[in-house]
Amino acid sequence: MPETRTTYFCVDIETSGPVPSLYDMISIGAVVVAPDETGSLALGADFYIEIQPQAPRFDTRTIPIHGLSFEHLQANGTPRRDAMVQLAEWTNRNLRDGTKPTFVGHNAPFDWSFIAWTYAAEEMDNPFGYKAMCTKSLASGVLGLHWFDSNKEILTARLGLPAEDHRQKHRADYDARFQAEILIRLLEKLEERG
Repeated sequence: MPETRTTYFCVDIETSGPVPSLYDMISIGAVVVAPDETGSLALGADFYIEIQPQAPRFDTRTIPIHGLSFEHLQANGTPRRDAMVQLAEWTNRNLRDGTKPTFVGHNAPFDWSFIAWTYAAEEMDNPFGYKAMCTKSLASGVLGLHWFDSNKEILTARLGLPAEDHRQKHRADYDARFQAEILIRLLEKLEERG
């Protein structure tokens, strides 16, 4: 049955540390997942932006993970408020008529907390509202996995997806697209169960 109530937005972020306020969200990737002309869920438009840091801390141990240095972001990043405006506008443009947006993250509490905090800090409405769907939790339920076994490596094998490209891993747009593939397969399996 085609999805008629929501447009899914798979979101991934990279940060300069573990928690909002003390550290920054420094890049955002997002991908739309919605029914195609056949009614099957499919990948849609994508979004990517890098953000200028302004939090009091920047943990340099994160740089080898995502490759985004403080200096690079200061010189090339988008001001935080502008980035959040662009994400909200992109989300609204890609929201299907008659649906509500659903934020989807792989470990959604982490990604959503930075998004929600940043919108609040900028005194802007969060286009996703105060809810998030977690593909790790969904996988635990759909596949009967323990939470600790809901990582991307195990899900890739269980869902028959191609392995992650480790050259692109931890780039927010690549990770958002990869988790969108996971979401589609999990929702397909959920539908198969009836």
